[in-house]
Amino acid sequence: MSNAAASRHLSALEERLAVRLIERNTRRQWLTEAGHELLQRCGTILNELAEAEDAVSDRALSPKGTLRVTSSLSFAMIYLTPMMPAFRARYPKLAVQIIAANRYPDFIEAGIDVAIRTREHEPDSNIIVRRIGQMRRVLAAAPSYLARQGRPEQPADLARHDMLIYNLANDPYSLRLSKGNAVQTVRIAPTLDSNDGQVIRGAALAGLGILIQPRYIVQGDVLAGQLEPILMDWELPLLTMNIAYQNRVGLPAKIRVFSDFLVQHIREHSLAGIWMDATRPATHTAANSGRSIRKQNP
Repeated sequence: MSNAAASRHLSALEERLAVRLIERNTRRQWLTEAGHELLQRCGTILNELAEAEDAVSDRALSPKGTLRVTSSLSFAMIYLTPMMPAFRARYPKLAVQIIAANRYPDFIEAGIDVAIRTREHEPDSNIIVRRIGQMRRVLAAAPSYLARQGRPEQPADLARHDMLIYNLANDPYSLRLSKGNAVQTVRIAPTLDSNDGQVIRGAALAGLGILIQPRYIVQGDVLAGQLEPILMDWELPLLTMNIAYQNRVGLPAKIRVFSDFLVQHIREHSLAGIWMDATRPATHTAANSGRSIRKQNP
């Protein structure tokens, strides 16, 4: 509709509700707190209406509309983007919007359908968690850096090296490494830290220092000889990758088909040795996330 028509509808809505929904000046407009609340609730209602239509229409077999997915930039680049041609060929009426973010947005406020996350438990019991699998994190550096600074032989050696740190990790400046029954914790100081794994990877490729990243991010660089793993006989805590979505009565077809397709794509297209396990697990909520999940080879 035209701007004038939209303005009339908005004014009528504000008059009926007796509350201001949008603040305005000559240069910009922004939602009031009441406007945010109304938008959030109406979005939820519209989603539920779409799901009700799905249940009684051919959308259950041929999903339509838009699916909003959030993941880290690295996961989006390595897994989500490459699978889109095949996914769109199978579900041509379903559009996908990918929101690359390393922090976890609120599902309802951000209008998210599916989130790819690395935490095992959700504080909200209304969030369903489906585990994709687990993988090792590795320490690696460019050959040029190792030639210049030497190769660490023990975890304690890392304290004197140039470290490239992902600063959104849990306790990013402390590394806990284990080998058999031996455990060592090393405090490290960053030469560079960043909130994005691709920045860390780029710095490592440039020879700036040693990174700590999941195998799926650096495995291609390792195979190409651009990065060399170090201290491979020592293990960092495993990283768990999950698919998360809201707990709803009747899982929307678009979420179900996307989740199944992603798990299968990861199983079929991951480089060998990345995943410790690749699961086709039963879903679970935060309330029962401690239950075991069946493991299956990738």
